[in-house]
Amino acid sequence: MNKKIILVPSDFSKVGQMGLNHAIKVAQIANARVILLHVVPKADMLSEAREKLRIAQEMAQGDFNFEIETMARVGTIFEDIGELAEELEATFVMMGTHGLRGLQFITGGRAIRIVTSANTPFIISQDRAIRETGYDDIVVPLDLHKETKQKLSIVADMAKYFQSRVHIIIPGENDEFLKNALERNLKYAENFFRDMGITYTSRISNKKTDDFDEAIIDFATEIDADLISIMNLAESSLANLIGGSYVQNIITNKAQIPVLVLNPKRTSSSSIFGAYSGGG
Repeated sequence: MNKKIILVPSDFSKVGQMGLNHAIKVAQIANARVILLHVVPKADMLSEAREKLRIAQEMAQGDFNFEIETMARVGTIFEDIGELAEELEATFVMMGTHGLRGLQFITGGRAIRIVTSANTPFIISQDRAIRETGYDDIVVPLDLHKETKQKLSIVADMAKYFQSRVHIIIPGENDEFLKNALERNLKYAENFFRDMGITYTSRISNKKTDDFDEAIIDFATEIDADLISIMNLAESSLANLIGGSYVQNIITNKAQIPVLVLNPKRTSSSSIFGAYSGGG
């Protein structure tokens, strides 16, 4: 069986290096390949890019005793990251963000634009190191959008590899109809993770859907979570009330917790590492 591939776009910054560190840890546990990518706008910049990639490759070998592969490409980050991930059939794209004050890479709407252009799940990190054991605690928000249940099989697959605990959270609503719909989604997720043999907790937030991003970040910070899993609903007309700002706020959370971001209409219910499968 061919090894899974993790694609890591980098601008060689500190947070870019942190994205690579996350990728290497995941690859070591999942027995995957890591390909470090640098995208340049002009062909005459390729030589310098390849030299920087060579140095990064040597550093990874020295620091982690892990051999990464490298690739330099002429293009734009908004198009080429997603296209290359699809060409390579990458399992994840993992990259760093500079938070609210991005440099070459992602900040706010730019992050959403990159993710939206791709079919591949993204794990976006800031300047927080990954634990030696990987992602021990994963927060899984669920709301009223049917797409949010699509991420459950991917989260379950990751939880199997990292022996993670999963923490489900839903917004609190006073309206009886909305409250019942949310609690049905919660029960579905609880049954799903129970059937998969995954340890989970559940919480109903005291904040409504409009402020759910704040509730997610507060909850993840409270439990010292290692990963937050969200759907990119920026393209959905149903999500216009939260849309890009919801994704942006979570990606750039002050606790610097990494975020798994998926596009709902392109997300398969199949196992992301190929070892486990489930509904969703």
